[in-house]
Amino acid sequence: NLEHPTLQCQPSYFSQHHNPNPPPATKLSNSKSTDPNKRIFTSYGNAASLFVQMGAYRGGTSSFAIIALSSKPIQVYGKPWYNCEWISNNSSKPSMRAKATKMLPDWGYGRVYTTVMVNCTFPVNPNEDNSGGKLNIYAYYGKSTNKYEKIEALEEAPGSYNESNYKPPYKYEYLYCGSSLYGELSASRIREWMAYHAWFFGPSSHVVFHDAGGVSPDVSAVLEPWVRLGRVTIQDVRNQAEFDSYYYNQFASLESVLAEFSNVTQFTIEQYPMSSKFCLNDSTQSYTSEWGFEKLVFRDSRMRIWRDRKYAIQAKNAFSTGIHLSENVTGITLHDTEGKIGYYHYHGSINVPGEPCRVFLPVSTKTTGFFSEEKPFVYDDYMKNLSKTIKQFEEKTIGAVNVLNLQTRM
Repeated sequence: NLEHPTLQCQPSYFSQHHNPNPPPATKLSNSKSTDPNKRIFTSYGNAASLFVQMGAYRGGTSSFAIIALSSKPIQVYGKPWYNCEWISNNSSKPSMRAKATKMLPDWGYGRVYTTVMVNCTFPVNPNEDNSGGKLNIYAYYGKSTNKYEKIEALEEAPGSYNESNYKPPYKYEYLYCGSSLYGELSASRIREWMAYHAWFFGPSSHVVFHDAGGVSPDVSAVLEPWVRLGRVTIQDVRNQAEFDSYYYNQFASLESVLAEFSNVTQFTIEQYPMSSKFCLNDSTQSYTSEWGFEKLVFRDSRMRIWRDRKYAIQAKNAFSTGIHLSENVTGITLHDTEGKIGYYHYHGSINVPGEPCRVFLPVSTKTTGFFSEEKPFVYDDYMKNLSKTIKQFEEKTIGAVNVLNLQTRM
């Protein structure tokens, strides 16, 4: 379900609220001291912006969310705060104000910029008469109410509010928001990932990719059939590179998986780490026609090691999200999921062009396992056994993929 504002993916733009073509730098003060021991501090320009808006949207009958980047030193030491205001198109209705709730969901990973989420919850629906209006955010630099920026964050056209969007049945049962795609990526691995997840999450699901420079023409070509089918959205977030923050601004882009799981708000998912280079030297197999997860069949079997997890979350109970879990939720978070649910992780395989198999091992390792760099690996064919089902699903859903052309480009 998509009721809560902070669990939808954002429109792909970053806007700074200052003049993009400023005049030449000017001094704060031209005064000179006659005292040689008195220092004058003269400032030029701004190191980072107070507010860089990425997206704003309605998330419920009376709530809105704004996703932005902000100067990390200002957020840590300056204590900025926010107010929300709704200006109705109906001139007979007075403006409505609400105190905003600020969250910094990136766990301190920010650099020059950190992610800030502003939640505006009004006592009633400010657009109840559906006349439309505008949501303004007042961003204050510090404790003082005298210095602030007024930002028009969102506009609703007359008649555009639809209350049924915020009540079940919801449009999607699952929304998978991926991390930022960057660098040289294997279109073959993207194709396989998409086919598997479309099958796994089912027809009432949607996947959002954030293009931070990694969606090449080849990657775009394998995703395009899913886009046409309405199963995928690709958001261009390349402009985020102008704002130095953690991991391609992933905290700002990533808005996580939605799921329903009894009364539990959130549960984390154990990682099964698979090798991205070891394959079985089996003469009965045709490696060129196999998918990556068909032939990458060796798992790192070390125990009692903390590994990054994925997580599922109910949007209506979450106020903001993170990369591996959310700290801003109401309700129960379930971490004790070992042996109950897991995900297979092929770290680094998406960056390997062409054939992923780089080391072939004898058939005997299916039963004996082996060590590499003092790490134990065991044979695990769970994903391999699903490959036929996934391939049939892909062909039935989007038609035959030109594999030869894809392999030639890779």
